Amino acid sequence: MEEQQQEERTPTQRALPGLLIAGSLGGIGLVMVSLLSLAPPPVDDGSGKPLAAPQGAPSTLEMSNAGAFILPPTVGPGGKNVPLTPARLDAPPPLAAVPVVPSIPKAKAKTGKTAPKPTRIKIPKIKVNAPIGAVTVSKKGVLGTPPLSKPNQTGWYKGSPVPGETGPAIVNGHVSTRSGPAVFDRLRELAKGDQIYVYRSDGKVTRFTVSGIEQASKNSFPTKRVYGNTSNSQLRLITCGGVYNKTTHHYTDNIVVYATLSKKKG
Repeated sequence: MEEQQQEERTPTQRALPGLLIAGSLGGIGLVMVSLLSLAPPPVDDGSGKPLAAPQGAPSTLEMSNAGAFILPPTVGPGGKNVPLTPARLDAPPPLAAVPVVPSIPKAKAKTGKTAPKPTRIKIPKIKVNAPIGAVTVSKKGVLGTPPLSKPNQTGWYKGSPVPGETGPAIVNGHVSTRSGPAVFDRLRELAKGDQIYVYRSDGKVTRFTVSGIEQASKNSFPTKRVYGNTSNSQLRLITCGGVYNKTTHHYTDNIVVYATLSKKKG
């Protein structure tokens, strides 16, 4: 971030340099590698840890640019039968699909009053109707994920804005657990123009409209695009994608959905 923006940073932006996305739950509850072929669907590792490539090895980004495939300068719209691809790391968030509405002013702290928080998320297209819990960042900079024992629960990063306020609100969720598909199993099906509803504890309801979606390697996670400052209210939904590595118990990629506030009430 530029120096002139320093005072305006949210907790999300202040956490950016050391922020890693989940990855800490990947191996919990899995059977031995030799039995994985007989096991139920693997447990994902949350919303993706941007692991560095081994020393001396090219990153996924470098490998992509070295061949015929060149990363596009913008995040794609997604859609039926459209492969999800990553955008260049310096690409901005996708432009809003529909006119945006002003953000909900941040609630002022009052003695005895509890700050508003998101409580439920609904995504009609993929039949998601799930509670929202809270997740935090560990001392090592790892973002937590919802409990594996609650596969239908999503997690709002408490260091990000409350959905509806200015900035990127972050919500993550598992794609699978040992018992089968989890809350964001169908997240990759979303496309530009689809709607997401987030309900808040203060009675306000926010509607976000998807502006784009990408599948990015965890070796080159688009941290700035996901967590960087925005001038309006935006939402990021994150889960795992790509190939499941039976050795590391991690998926190779992340699915990231970008959406912008398009309606509010309450």
